Amino acid sequence: MTKSPRQSKRIPKSRKPVAPKIPHDQGNSDVNAGEVQTQAQPKGENQDKVPSRDIQGLKYFEMLVPLLERLHDEKRGRDKANNRELYFDKYCMLVLLYMFNPTVTSLRAIAQASDLEKVKKRLGCKRTSLGSLSEASRLFDSSLLKEVIADLGQQVAPVGRDNRLSQINQTITLVDGSVVSALPNLLQASLLKQTEGSGLVQWRLHTHFEVDRYVPTRIDVTPNEGGEHDERAVAERTIECDRLYVMDRGYAKFTLFNHIVSKQSSYVCRLRDNSVYEVLEHNTLSEAAIDAEVLKDEIVSMGKASKSSQRPNHKIRLIQIRCTPHKNRTGGKAKGSTAPDSDGILRIATNLLDVPAEIIALIYSQRWIIEIFFRFFKQFLGCSHLISHSQNGIEIQVYCAIIACLLINLWTGRKPNKRTFEMLSYYFMGLASEAELLAHLEKLKRQDEAASKRS
Repeated sequence: MTKSPRQSKRIPKSRKPVAPKIPHDQGNSDVNAGEVQTQAQPKGENQDKVPSRDIQGLKYFEMLVPLLERLHDEKRGRDKANNRELYFDKYCMLVLLYMFNPTVTSLRAIAQASDLEKVKKRLGCKRTSLGSLSEASRLFDSSLLKEVIADLGQQVAPVGRDNRLSQINQTITLVDGSVVSALPNLLQASLLKQTEGSGLVQWRLHTHFEVDRYVPTRIDVTPNEGGEHDERAVAERTIECDRLYVMDRGYAKFTLFNHIVSKQSSYVCRLRDNSVYEVLEHNTLSEAAIDAEVLKDEIVSMGKASKSSQRPNHKIRLIQIRCTPHKNRTGGKAKGSTAPDSDGILRIATNLLDVPAEIIALIYSQRWIIEIFFRFFKQFLGCSHLISHSQNGIEIQVYCAIIACLLINLWTGRKPNKRTFEMLSYYFMGLASEAELLAHLEKLKRQDEAASKRS
C-alpha cells in the first residue's frame, strides 16, 4: 500500500518521528519486509536521501567505541585481498544510527548516510555500499554482541522499582515472545505463497526483560515453529539462577517449573482457566489481599494425569485473582488462536510460599511491561522493519536494539518512554538543540523527584 507524503510535523504512531520536507519512502509498506526488496525499487529516487543537516548528536555514540572495538577484527582473516572497508564494529554503529535517527529508514538509507562527512568523522567509518551492508549481516557473528550487552548492562542502574517489591530478593524477569515477519526474496516468497499461503517468513523473538532496570537482557531469535523452537523449550534452555520468572499461560508446563526451581530460581505463571488440580491446603486471606481482589490462596496438587517424570516435584501455590471477564470475539479461530473465553479469574501458580498473596498479584501485573516494550521495540526502534532476512542478520539488529535500550537508560537515567524517545529523535534529526534535550531530561528528573516525595 503506497503511503502519501507527510503534511505536518505531527508524530506518527508507528516507527519514529519523520523529519519535515524529507520525501517518504514509497517502497516501504507496513508489512515487515526484508531489505532485499529494495532491489526492485527504481534507483536514483529520493525517498532514501538523508541530508547532512539531519544528522547530529553522533558524539553520544562515542561511548560505544571502546566497547565495540573488540569486534573490529571479526572475520578479518577472510579478507585475503586486504580491501575490506566495513568492519563489524562500524556496521553496528550504522545499525544504531538507523534506530536513533528517524530520517534513516532502510538499508539503502544507511548506505547513503555512510557517505556523509559527519557520519564518517564521528563513527570513524568509510562510505559503504548496499552490497557490503547486505554481506555484513550474514558474515559477522551476532553472538559476539552478547559480550557488549553484558558489559554495557553492568553500567545500568535500577530505575523506579516499586517499593512494595522490596522483599523480593531475586531479579524479576518477564518472559514472553513476539513474532516479526520478513520477505526474504522474491523467488522464495513466490514459492512460499504457493505452498504455505503466505510469502512471509516468521521469526519469534524469545525475550527476557528485567523489571528493575527496565531493559531487555536477552532476545533469542528462532523460526516461529514448534519442537526445539517452541517458546517453552527455548525458555528451558535459557533459565538462569537467582531470578523470578513472570510468564503468561503459554509457558505453563510442569517440566519448565521444575527446571526453574532446580536452578534456584522462582516463577509466577498464569495457568489456563481449565487447569485441573486438587486443593491440599487453604491459606487465610489478609485484608490487603482482599483489597487486591484475591479470591483464594491455596496449596494444590497438579499433574496427576501426567507421567511421573513430567509431574511437579515441588509444592505449588495457586492464587486466584478477580479480573474483568473477556470474550474471545473471534471464537478462537483468528490467526490460529484456540484461547477460550476468560471466566473473570486469573489463576496464578508460583513456588513462592511465603510471599503475601497481594504481592504475587502485583508481580504478575508487571508482566504487561513486556508488551509495552514490544510496541516500543517495533514502532520506535524500527524493528518492525527488518534490514536483513537471515537469522544472523536479524540477531544483529535485535542485539543492537538491546544496546539502544541500554543507551537510553544510561543517557536519561529513567525508563525509555515515548516522549523521551521522541525528544531524542528530534535531537538526532536536528530539530531540537542539545540544550533543549537536556532541559527535557531535567524536567523529567524533577517530576520523578516530586512523585517519589508524594509516595
